[in-house]
Parts: sequence; structure tokens; C-alpha cells
Amino acid sequence: MQKLAEICVRRPVFATMLIVTLMVLGMFSYTRLEVERFPRVELPTIAVTTILPGAAPQEIETEITDKIEEALNTISGIEELRSTSSEGVSLVIVQFDLERNLDAAAQDVRDKLNIALPNLPPDVEQPTVQKLDPDASPILTLSIASNRSVREMTEYADKVLRRQLESVDGVGQVTIIGGRKRQINVFLDGDKLRAYNLTVAQVSAALQTQNIEVPGGRVEEGARTLTLRTLGRVQSSAEFNDLVVANRAGYPIKISDVGHTEDGTEVAETGGSLNDKQALLLNIRRQSGKNTVNIIDNIKARLAELEKTLPAGYSLQIVRDQREFILAAFHRVQEHLILGSILASLVVWLFMRNLRATIIAAIAIPTSIVSTFAAMEYFGITLNAPSMLGLTLAVGIVIDDAIVVLENIFRYIEEKGYSAFDAAIEGTREIGLAVMATTLSLIVVFLPIGFMQSIPGRFFKSVAYTMAFAIAISLLVSFTLTPMLAARVFKGMKGGDSEHKTSKDTLLSRLLDGNYARLINWSLHHRWVIVLIAVLTFASTLPLSKMVGSSFFPKDDQSEFQVELRAPEGTSLDATLDIGNKVSDEVRKMPHVAYTLTTVGDNQQRDLNQAIIYVRMTPLEERSVGQFDLMTRVREEVLPKFKALNLRTAVTDIAAIGGSSAQNAELNYELRGPDVEKLDLYGKQLLAAMKAIPEIADADSSLTLGKPEIRVRIDRKKAAELGVNIADIARSLRLLVGGDKVSTYNEGGEQYEVHIRASEGFRVDTAG
Repeated sequence: MQKLAEICVRRPVFATMLIVTLMVLGMFSYTRLEVERFPRVELPTIAVTTILPGAAPQEIETEITDKIEEALNTISGIEELRSTSSEGVSLVIVQFDLERNLDAAAQDVRDKLNIALPNLPPDVEQPTVQKLDPDASPILTLSIASNRSVREMTEYADKVLRRQLESVDGVGQVTIIGGRKRQINVFLDGDKLRAYNLTVAQVSAALQTQNIEVPGGRVEEGARTLTLRTLGRVQSSAEFNDLVVANRAGYPIKISDVGHTEDGTEVAETGGSLNDKQALLLNIRRQSGKNTVNIIDNIKARLAELEKTLPAGYSLQIVRDQREFILAAFHRVQEHLILGSILASLVVWLFMRNLRATIIAAIAIPTSIVSTFAAMEYFGITLNAPSMLGLTLAVGIVIDDAIVVLENIFRYIEEKGYSAFDAAIEGTREIGLAVMATTLSLIVVFLPIGFMQSIPGRFFKSVAYTMAFAIAISLLVSFTLTPMLAARVFKGMKGGDSEHKTSKDTLLSRLLDGNYARLINWSLHHRWVIVLIAVLTFASTLPLSKMVGSSFFPKDDQSEFQVELRAPEGTSLDATLDIGNKVSDEVRKMPHVAYTLTTVGDNQQRDLNQAIIYVRMTPLEERSVGQFDLMTRVREEVLPKFKALNLRTAVTDIAAIGGSSAQNAELNYELRGPDVEKLDLYGKQLLAAMKAIPEIADADSSLTLGKPEIRVRIDRKKAAELGVNIADIARSLRLLVGGDKVSTYNEGGEQYEVHIRASEGFRVDTAG
């Protein structure tokens, strides 16, 4: 490296072009670097979701979850296998070793599922296998307002907006909350079915066999080939009433004789409201590995185009936008980076008291930082919180090598009377190995973090690599650009010059030199005192670290948080939404709350008794109350007003990693055992003890039992006498009470589901 320094001093154009090349590469790479909140970390976790509409949690567990777990348990490399069985939904989470390839693991899960499928109930939907995305939470939420009906709004949102938005590059999924899709509903009258001696199975079969279009093959007609189609589909929703179910004494019994058909909507499974008004929401999630900021920019560009073609009376509003906080955090770190560079340069000037020397040393900061962007782009590191942290920390380090080299060159000129040209060569040569050893020791400190295979290691890999790149480039700058500039800028400067005397004769230098000499002298005469101070200082790190506290992610004021409510089991969708609206009304009375967004059923289990209230605060610069102070006030002042409703509540900040409040809780305690009732008992005892601790807030359990149910017990002897089997009874009850899809209806190039169900009067209580 000393030889390189000499070459650069003698060939200034070479040194200039070398650094300029790195700078140009860095500036070009900076324009291509993507801005993210956190680095892309692929967690080896797979989620298997299986749906059996209307099934009880116990049935889901025994008929689906246990069988899937048994099949998946034979896959190698599984670290943890856990599941949740709720009404109609089985969710199995498979966590693999960190070294496991996620694509290969997902394929293994699919292969095992194919083996287990024949053992699952015949009515179960095809299981879905998804890779767990750390950023699975919505990146953008849209609210649609209109004076039209919910069905019309849902049709537009589903057939137009959703398809347009899902075609945007990087968008993975668009889900509709609070909508009700168009659906053809066939409602049956139980009394009329008995009068005609018909079963619901016969009506279901009629709908399936008399609303069908079957390809008939090809007809060869001379030189032409024609396609034969059997047009058996109904052409309008009203025609379903005319479908014949059976024939009694020459009289055709139609659907209209035993019920009626309605061109209506599906049963509501989700609900949403913006402030206190009903809202139709679109939650937009990104594809795994895609950049959030770029996707939101593309979505907003598409929305600008769609707004030009919005039907009269429709309006769109963005109510949730991750891009705002990501960019705000990025710009804050940018400011700190620039401010740190300025302060580091001022410190150099304070000690050297030479503007030219300060400029030469300070140039090492932008050249090293900007050139690092090229290495970041090459190794796939984005501009995220950890990488920007690395750059900010590197500001004070990258200037060190330049200061050491420059100070030695300065000393050669000032004390030894060398010319600037010779001082640049000799001064750099003298300390070359020392500077290189110091720089390599710093790189060795940070670089191993990048090879950690743990989850923290994957998150902080960008810190290690970014700092290592910046420090390595600063070494190159100190051996190329710094001596070259010193040889030119200090040209004509000689030892003994008054300008140079001031660099060592300033009041600050005299105070530091004198006091430091006395401190060294005292320390050498009181060695055991110094050793004792060092030992005590080291020993104090452990208790002090406990006082400071720790967390994986920083607690930032994001101007947003959420309130989770879980009503007693069995609470209906409308009742839960009403409770959520009442709580959100109280929350909006708190200071600096901009608006609230309430959603029900916005999870994989479609829990109708769980509401999530998203609270958006006014911008940070416009308020004096912090986010966490307001969260505490909501927890202590708002939620106690609803104590009589027996709600399970949690007030949490928006999780940095997508998931529920339980998955992102700061403390999780697991109880495991074969007996669910004992787990429930012990869990309640533990929960009561935790709630008694003042420092613990929002303690809750993931175990939910006791959903009210109606049980049908079949008299097997009587069923046998009547010639009715259990499967027919169960199937009839499912069709009449729960409703089920039995056919489809095509109109205008779109396809809609046809569901069969008993009229409302026959399914509101046990008497029906």
C-alpha cells in the first residue's frame, strides 16, 4: 500500500481517476438502491391453511389438523410444528432450521399434503401452502366510499379495482374487507319440502344437473369441423325458479314450489368502518422479496389513472400507507449522516486549525460513503435501517485513516522540514503498516456479524457488510487521494512557518498536552488504582445493561397504533363491529387522533368476534403527546369503560414484522400438554398471576374454548327404520342451516356462485 501511495503522489491523475471512478459507480448505484424499513430476511417458515366451512374447532382438529400434522411431521429439518384449529379453518405453521432452503421446504410440505389429502373430509377445500413473509401485513389500505349499495361497491371493487391493482408489479394480494359479493341464493321452505316429500339433496342435485354446459365433441361436416355444445345453463337468475326438482303424478315440481330464488349477496364474513361510517376496504399486500416503497409508488400511479374512470359517486381514500414511515425514517437517518459528517469535520478543524488540512481529511467521508453504495448494490444490500445505521457509524471511522496519514505528513513538513511532496511519500510510508493493521482490525470486528446464521445475524448482516465496505474504501482513500492532495495543497509550506506553529501552540493543544502528561504520570505511579477502576468499569456493564433494557426493534413513534378487541365467543359480526365502533368513538375523543379504522374478520381464521381498530395520529411535528403516552391513556381511560362487555383487549404498536399481537408480544410463555381442559385451567391461573404484575399490560391467552353450539343427536334406530343414513342427515343440515355452493351462474363474462339454504325462519332457532 505504501508503494501505491507513492505512485499516487507522483501520478495525481491516476489517483484522481481511481477515486472518481469509485464515486461515479457509487452515485449510479445509489439511484438503483431500494429503500426499505428492514433488510429482506427469508424466514424458513411455511403456513398450511385448510378450510372446511361450518366445521366446529374440535372437528377441524381431529379430522384435518391432526392428519396434516401427522403427515408433515416426517419432513426432515423441522424445528417447530404448531397449529391453530378454529371454526372452519385449520392453520398449521411449520418452522424449519435456518439453514433449510425455503423453496425445497415448501415443496416437501406440498408433497406430504398430497399424501394426506385422501384422508381429509370430502368437502374440504384445497389446502394452501404459503411462505411466511416477515412483511405480511398490508402495505396500503384503501377505503371506497359511494352512495351505491354494498353489493354494487363490492362488484366494482372486486371486478375492477382488485384486478387492476393485482396487476401492478410487486403486488401479491388484494383482499376486500366489508364487502358482500353478488350471489344467487336459493331459499327453501321446510314445510313445502315435507309436503312434496322432497329432500334438500334432491333440490341440490336438480340445481347441479339442470344448470350445466357439457362439451359434446366435434362434428365433421364436409370440409368444416364444428364444435358441439350442450347449452344447459340458465340465462337469467329468475330462471332458477323454473328448474324442475321432481315429478309427482305428472306434475313437475319446480324450485318456486318449494322456495324462491334471490339475486342477492353472500353472507357477510368481514366488516369495516372508517370513523363511524361503514366502509369498504382494500388491503394490499406485497409479494415476498419486493420493495415496499416502489410498489406503493406504482400503486399510487395506477390509482391516479383509475380515478379518471371512477363511476359517479365513488371516491377513493388511502387510509394506511407504510411508505410514509419508511421514507420518514430514512430521511431522518440521512440527516444524521450529513450532520455527523459535518461534526466530524469540525472536530478535525478544532484540533488542526488548518482549513486546507481539514478539507483534505473531510473528503474521505463522502468518497468512502458514496463509493460504498456500489458495493451495496453489487451484494444486494438495500437502503434500510440497519445498513443506514452502518453508514452513520462509519462516518466517524472512515475519516480516521485520513487523519492519521495527514497528521504524519503534516508532522514531516512542520517538524522535519520536508517539502510537501517528499513528506507525502515518507510520511505515508512510515505509518502505512500501522494504518493498514488498524483498519483490518476494525473490519475483522464487524465482518463476522455477516456470517452469523441466526435471525439477528440475518437482520444485521447489512450493518456488518456496509461498515466493512466503507472502512475498506477509506483505507484506499487514505493511501491514494489523501497523500496526493497533501502533496499539492501543502506545496510551498515549510517547517517553522507561523501557520504551522499554531497547529501545536493553540490553547486547546497546550491544555490537552499538559493535562494528558500529568494524567499519564499520575497513572504510572498509581497503577493498582487504574487497574481497580478498569475492573469496576468492566463489572458495571452487566447491571447497567439491565437498567438500559433491550429490544430487537427500536420503539419508534410511528404516529399509528392499533387496539385489538375480542368479544365473548359466539358474538356475531354486527355485534362485534358495533362494539368496535363504540370503542373507536371514545378513542377519537383523545387528543391528536386523526381517524380510526375498524375491521372485523380480517385474519386467516375469519374470527367474527375479533375487531382491530387502527388508530392514525396527527403528524409528529404537530403534536406534543407521544404515541406511547396516548396508547397508555387508551389502555387506562378508554378500555375500562367497556369492562362490562367482558372483552379481551390489547393496545399495541404496529408490528415491525407482520403478525398478531400475540406473535409480536415482548414476552411469550408456552404451556404444552395433552389435556386441553387442564391447559385451560393452568393457563387461567398463570394469566391471573401475570395480570397482578403492574409492569405487565395486555396479558392474554391464545387458547379459546367454550364457543356456544347446538348439538344434534341422531336416533340411529329410528333413522334405520326410515331408511335414512347419518351422512344424508348431516349433509341436509349443512345445506339447510349453513348453506353451501351447489352450482354457478354466468352473466356478462363473470361467474357467480349459487348457494342453497333454508329460509330464515327455519334456521334462527332449534324449533326451526
